[in-house]
Amino acid sequence: MKLTLRVWRQQNAEAPGAMATYEVDGISQDMSFLEMLDTLNEELILKGDEPVAFDHDCREGICGACSLVINGDAHGPERTTTCQLHMRSFGDGDTIDVEPWRASAFPVIKDLVVDRSSFDRIIQAGGYISAPTGTAPDAHAIPVPKPDADSAFEHAECIGCGACVAACPNGSAMLFTSAKVNHLNVLPQGAPERETRVLDMVATMDDEGFGGCTLTGECATACPKGIPLPSITAMNKEWLRANRKVRR
Repeated sequence: MKLTLRVWRQQNAEAPGAMATYEVDGISQDMSFLEMLDTLNEELILKGDEPVAFDHDCREGICGACSLVINGDAHGPERTTTCQLHMRSFGDGDTIDVEPWRASAFPVIKDLVVDRSSFDRIIQAGGYISAPTGTAPDAHAIPVPKPDADSAFEHAECIGCGACVAACPNGSAMLFTSAKVNHLNVLPQGAPERETRVLDMVATMDDEGFGGCTLTGECATACPKGIPLPSITAMNKEWLRANRKVRR
């Protein structure tokens, strides 16, 4: 396959950025999108040019580091992570636009790499449970109803990639935050901090500069792990309940 790549190049957060055009040839349909970028960078290095900076880690669809906007879609045309997107999803001769996440809360570090530490701070605000020290309890010591366990597992699948923010026209982080809140709030282990968790995490999310949620649904459509849109509604109910309790 021969492709034309239009890649966002930006030296740092303060420098202006622009799209740069590159031609790559000999791309196999079996390559992942990141392997295709590896090929581009090898060619750039051989020419003495600076390679394109992009984020990646596990390349197994687990860590969420490989976050790119491809032809206007978070992670590309398939509902998967960028590292699991293969070049068979494109055609020979295609022009592909590659950009970083676009959100004020995700400032560009360089080229396609953005700073997503705002997500870390949201989790630090309340993504924990109180646990006594000592030996680990037996797995069956605290009974958990199956619907609650299923809901916790569903929300725990969130990998914090930020596709929800990139896809949202408002740059909202509500889907990510709701996944982290609901993951723990539905379990008995998370009950002691239930109210403070949702209040602190939502407040931190707002402080980080994410946009407001208008339930357009683009976040759930782009999520590679299928976090459902009703997760936001469930978190809103938790927040209202906790807020009323605090005001009493």
